[in-house]
Amino acid sequence: MTDPTFSSAPGKAPEPTPPTEIHTALLNPGGETHPPAFQLWMHRTSVFLFVLISAVAGVLLIILPWTPEWTDNYLLLSFPSLRTVVANGFFRGICSGLGLLDIWIGFWEALHYHEQQ
Repeated sequence: MTDPTFSSAPGKAPEPTPPTEIHTALLNPGGETHPPAFQLWMHRTSVFLFVLISAVAGVLLIILPWTPEWTDNYLLLSFPSLRTVVANGFFRGICSGLGLLDIWIGFWEALHYHEQQ
């Protein structure tokens, strides 16, 4: 039994096989293709939702750590040691910094959005 990838002469690189088109069921169910306008609007919508979710999550991460609800909630009442860590100013600052980073990433994506022609 011989392998076709090793059938070339010694010292010579085997011939590459042409790529085949692969369709996955999740990305392209049934093999149908959508018109370019539909794909363009789907891309625009996904970028808009990404920016919106990034902005909302960032604002929450900036404001929420400095409110009393951050430490006085039902989930942390049963874990007093975790409550002291969460109430630490350094931890609150890290969360607010992640919120700023999240907002920056969302708006960076919005500013560098390019439609493919």
